[in-house]
Amino acid sequence: MDINVLRSMVTVAAFVAFVAIVVWACLPSRKAQFDDAAQLPFQSE
Repeated sequence: MDINVLRSMVTVAAFVAFVAIVVWACLPSRKAQFDDAAQLPFQSE
C-alpha cells in the first residue's frame, strides 16, 4: 500500500466523521438539549 493511498483513506475517514457529527448536531431531536445548554450561562444558581 502506497503512503498516498493511506493519506487518502485518512482524509476520507475524517470527512465522513465530520459529516456524521454535523448530521448528529442538526437532528431535530437534539434541539431541546442544545436550547437548554444555551441557557446555562443565564440561569441563576
